[in-house]
Amino acid sequence: MKNWLINQRYRQVISICLPLVIGMSATTIMEFTDRVFLSNYSLEAISAATPAGITAYLFMAFFGGIGGYVTVFIAQYHGSGQEEEIGSVLWQGIYFCLISWALLSLVAWFLTTPFFQFVGHEPTVRVLEEVYFRILCYGAVFHVGIQTLGSFFSGRGLTRPVMAVNIIAMVINIPLDYALIYGVGIIPEMGIAGAGIATISSSGVSVAILLFLIFNKIHIRRFNLLGNRRYNHEVFKRLLRFGVPGSMQFSLDILAFTIFILVVGRIGTVELAATNIVIAVNAIAFMPSMGVSQGISILVGQALGKGRPELARYATWSAIHLLLAYILMVDLVFIFTPETVLALFIPQSSVASQYGPVLETSTNLMRIVACYLFFDALYMVFSGVLRGAGDTRFIMWSVCLASIFCFVVPLIAGIEFFDRGIYYSWGCVLFFIFSLFTVSTSRYRAGKWTSMLVIERSTEPRPSF
Repeated sequence: MKNWLINQRYRQVISICLPLVIGMSATTIMEFTDRVFLSNYSLEAISAATPAGITAYLFMAFFGGIGGYVTVFIAQYHGSGQEEEIGSVLWQGIYFCLISWALLSLVAWFLTTPFFQFVGHEPTVRVLEEVYFRILCYGAVFHVGIQTLGSFFSGRGLTRPVMAVNIIAMVINIPLDYALIYGVGIIPEMGIAGAGIATISSSGVSVAILLFLIFNKIHIRRFNLLGNRRYNHEVFKRLLRFGVPGSMQFSLDILAFTIFILVVGRIGTVELAATNIVIAVNAIAFMPSMGVSQGISILVGQALGKGRPELARYATWSAIHLLLAYILMVDLVFIFTPETVLALFIPQSSVASQYGPVLETSTNLMRIVACYLFFDALYMVFSGVLRGAGDTRFIMWSVCLASIFCFVVPLIAGIEFFDRGIYYSWGCVLFFIFSLFTVSTSRYRAGKWTSMLVIERSTEPRPSF
C-alpha cells in the first residue's frame, strides 16, 4: 500500500510537470535554434541577440509573470471547489494583457536607443541590438497572452493543452526563423530582424489557438465566461497584490543576468559571444527546472485550496527526486563532453577559425554551469512552493537583496575596479545561485507557507467527490 501511494505521488507530479517541461522546452528549442542560426549568420548577430533578447525578456517576464500568476488563483479556486470564480480571474488577466501591450510599446518607442547607447557595446553590435529589441517589445503582448491564457488550463491541472500549443509554435517558428534570417525564395534575407519577426509570429499563432480552445460552448457554459467578463476591481487588485511580487522574483533574476551579460560585453566580443552561447545551451538544461517549478506551484495551490498542506510536501519531494536525476545526466554531458553541444554554434566555413577562442572559453564555462545547475534546480522547486502558496513578497525581497549583494555588486566591482575576467564573472553567477538556494530552502523549512492562500476561501462546504 505504501509503495502504491509513493508511485501515485510520482505519477501525479509527472502528469502535471512533464507537459509543462516539454512545452517550455519546445519554447527554449525555438530560442536555441534561433541562436544557432544567428551564430552561423554572423558573429555580430549572435553577440547582439542575447543582450537585446534578454533585455526585452526582462520586460516580457515581468508582465508575463503577473499575467501567469492567474495560474495560482485558478489552482486554489479549483482546489477549494470555487470554479465559478475562474472565469472572472481569467478576464482580469486578459485586461492586464491589454495594459501591458500599451506599456511595452512605450518602452520600445522611447527607451531603445538611449539604453543601448548607454550600454556601450561596439557600434555594429549596438545597431543590431536596437533592431531586435524593438521587434520583440512590440510583439511582447503575445508572450503575456500565452502566459495568461495558458493559466486557464494549467491552473486546473490540465497542462497538456499548453504543451501542445507550445509544440505547434515551435514547429511554425523554426522553418520561419531560418527563412527570414537567411532568405529563401521570395522571402528576403533579414538577419536578426527576421529572427525577431519569426518569434512574435509564432507567439501570435499560440494566442489564437488558446483563445479558440478556451472560448468554446462547454467552457463558456461551465465557467460563465461571457457573464464574468466585466472588470472586477477587487480581483484585479488581488492579482496585482500577489502577482507583482511573484513576477518580480523571476524578473529580478532576469535583471541580474541582464546586467551580467551587459557587463561581460565590456570585457570583449569573444567573452560576450562565449557567454551568449553558453547561456543558450544552459537555457535548454534549465527549462525542466522551470517547468517543474510551475508544476509545483499548481500542485501546492490545489493542495492548499483543499486544506491539505501535506499533499504539497509529498509533491515537493517527489519533484526534487525526479529533477535531480535529470540534472545528474545533464551534468555528465556538460563536464565530460561539452564540445558535442557547442559544435552546433560553430559555422562550417572559412570563417570558423575566428571561433577558436570562443569555443575554448565556452568549454570551460560549461563546467561552471554544471556546478550551479544542482543548486538552481532545488531553488526553483522551493521557490515554486512559496509562489504557489502566495508567499511572493518574501521571494521578491530575498531575490532583490541576493541580486544586489551576492551578484551585481561583486560582479561590477571585480570587472570595473579589479580587472577580473570572464571566469570570475561566472563565479559570481555560481555564488548568486547558491545564495538563492540557501534562502529558499530556509523559508520552506520554516513552514509558514502551509497556512497561506491568495484567495478568499468559500464558507460553503466542498463537494465530497
